[in-house]
Amino acid sequence: MERTLLIVKPDAVAQNVIGEIIRRLEEKKFRIVNLKMVRLSRKQAAEFYAVHRQRPFYNDLLEFMTSGPCVPMALVRHNAVAFLREAIGSTNPEEAAEGTIRKDFATDIQNNAVHASDSLENAAREVAFFFG
Repeated sequence: MERTLLIVKPDAVAQNVIGEIIRRLEEKKFRIVNLKMVRLSRKQAAEFYAVHRQRPFYNDLLEFMTSGPCVPMALVRHNAVAFLREAIGSTNPEEAAEGTIRKDFATDIQNNAVHASDSLENAAREVAFFFG
């Protein structure tokens, strides 16, 4: 079993689709082992997204992720990282496969509904960031 992180971002929280996202994850045999609603401070968002510090979209990302509450959750299942990345779809919702979370709920490349860990190493770091 692998553990990974998914964050329902502020845009999806505002759309009131947290429950639908959870339903889809459970349908794909993910088990939620931790979940909470938080409002990130700018400092927390900067720490979490430090890997993007040099990217031109970094400040916009921080503004977006602090604009409202988000819902991080730790998920487990066999091949969790790969299966979750498949379930959420491409970062750009215009390129995401039909039926994926981002295709159905994202509005653009930044307001893309969810974040998911992209590797086991990042999953461990990201889960620990929110859940110790």
